[in-house]
Amino acid sequence: MERRYYIGSFRLLAVSLLLLGAELSLAQEQPSRRGRADLLYDKLEYANAAAAYEKLVDVKKPRTGDMERLADSYRRINAYELAENWYSRVVAQPDHKQESLLHYAEVLKKRGRYAEAGKQYRAYQEKYGSAENITRYIQGADSAVLWMKSPTLHSLKNEAAINTDLSEFSLVSTSGGVIYAGEPHGLLNNKSGMTGQSYLKVYAADRARDGELSGPNVMGDAFNNALYHIGPVAVNSAEDVLYVTRTYPGKEGENYRSDGLKWRKQNLELKIYRKDGTDWAEEDFAHNNVKEYSLGHAALSSDGKVLYYASDMPGGHGGVDIWYSELQGDGSWGAPKNAGPRINSGGDEMFPNVSGDTLYFSSDGWVGMGGLDIYRSIGSRSTFSTPENLRYPLNSAGDDFAYVVGVSDEDVIYGYLSSNRPGGKGGDDIYSFTFAKPKFIIVLEGLTRNRETGELLPSASVTLFHKGKEIAAKGVTDKDGRITFTLNKGEPYRLLAEKPGYHSDSTSVEGLFPARDTTVRVVMNLHPVHKVGDKFVLENIYYDFDKHNIRKDAALILDQLVATMRDNPTLRIELSSHTDSRGSDSYNEKLSQRRAQSAVDYIVTRGIARDRLVAKGYGETRLVNKCSNGVPCSVADHQANRRTEVEVLAY
Repeated sequence: MERRYYIGSFRLLAVSLLLLGAELSLAQEQPSRRGRADLLYDKLEYANAAAAYEKLVDVKKPRTGDMERLADSYRRINAYELAENWYSRVVAQPDHKQESLLHYAEVLKKRGRYAEAGKQYRAYQEKYGSAENITRYIQGADSAVLWMKSPTLHSLKNEAAINTDLSEFSLVSTSGGVIYAGEPHGLLNNKSGMTGQSYLKVYAADRARDGELSGPNVMGDAFNNALYHIGPVAVNSAEDVLYVTRTYPGKEGENYRSDGLKWRKQNLELKIYRKDGTDWAEEDFAHNNVKEYSLGHAALSSDGKVLYYASDMPGGHGGVDIWYSELQGDGSWGAPKNAGPRINSGGDEMFPNVSGDTLYFSSDGWVGMGGLDIYRSIGSRSTFSTPENLRYPLNSAGDDFAYVVGVSDEDVIYGYLSSNRPGGKGGDDIYSFTFAKPKFIIVLEGLTRNRETGELLPSASVTLFHKGKEIAAKGVTDKDGRITFTLNKGEPYRLLAEKPGYHSDSTSVEGLFPARDTTVRVVMNLHPVHKVGDKFVLENIYYDFDKHNIRKDAALILDQLVATMRDNPTLRIELSSHTDSRGSDSYNEKLSQRRAQSAVDYIVTRGIARDRLVAKGYGETRLVNKCSNGVPCSVADHQANRRTEVEVLAY
């Protein structure tokens, strides 16, 4: 889906999307293979649709429309690497749709490939004309390149003890711990028609002195008993009043028709719960209007006299705006007032939060890294300074929102934010963040070279990863083939270097605990692939004994080859598999052919055209050492012969 409930709640799912009639159905006759794929796509079953379209596009001349729907299916289920691979083929076709070029730029941005995304946005601008949003996307991509080269010193930690494979977000601290919104597991819960998951509930969790969270549990039914989504929540300083966002559960929602389907859109409302002894008394926020607009995502000013919230009510600056009401002498909340054009854009602004004289909010309408970015602005009510993007790593290519400051002084800041960035446990996750001036600086200096000649390689793209596939920083080597990054103490990292015309190289750096300023130097050797006859070995491709299936560790190496093929679209290769001399010659030849074919088949599923690949099993006919039949050799010598090799056939 284009947006999930908490962001699209003002447009899509506040959204409870309920099928009211006119269901999709199969024709009386058995549909064709393409018909089945199209049906799955139209029913929003994108994962199943992708599997169906994969079979349709594995032909010599696949239809552009099939590839577009395959790429779009991957985009919609957040499989951005696969979406990028397929969109790179789609946009090379002369009959691709206009929006495919935009989607290609979007998935490049989602993967942190901002320089490449900027190129595609500029290509779109040249082909289809300039537009305000495209200019903003280009500015965002250019800014992100700089921000990722020099990240802020914030350190983020996924709060894994409360996060699940579903969504958790919008944390608020209380004296007894924290509360937040989350999707519960369980077969008996009501399910959202859009997400397929249970409707949101309000959770509580414990918070340790260092901010670590644990012990999540669903709160009681006092405000957790609505039919649809419940949360997020705002709390006053005395913790005796809660402002709870929820999907309106009545029948006053509007009905919509689209593509033979009827949809019911139900807006958000804000409910107020006041402590009444051991119970909570419920009341409506005076300015709800569920027939006309959504209103929610509340936040109180530090003095409790101003209530900020997000709404798409008429009179705003476009999309969802931040509004506010002032506390009146009789304890009621005054009429809504717009927070003004310094805060609100033509896009969406939501998830406001206040710390002192600073308003934090998320927006997709200002220059940013992609999705929702977090901004801060000094002021109150409708008088604010120009919003400042909090940059990377607080912001990412995903949706970043619900920024909350816990403690802030000159030397240390910590708090929480929510994000669906890659590397989380699933859906939206809650992250804690800390900012502390380091006692010692750890500098990583990377050097990129041509593996064959040893010459320095300038303009190579280098990505620094930590904790799996999370991007810590990214940049381009200078004229001397060098790049530097600042590392956090004790964290392991991985470096990946890429350059058109070369196969990538990666290396790992273990966590360091220095007692003084330290510089670590690493070299990455990229193998050229721009000359027919060039050969190189794919390191660390392993198969289980007597098997040819692709293991997970081998898939990671093959994915690097996929990236090389994708970024060098004229490259055609032979992928060969080799065995050692043990076993019969015939057996080894057949096993190696199966392994080579298995590797090629895997690469094809990742978006590379089959006619660019040749699978060849050489068995033991191309040994790299003396270890032929009957010659005693060490385990290491035999291993050297068991290799997967790539040869350039055309470029």
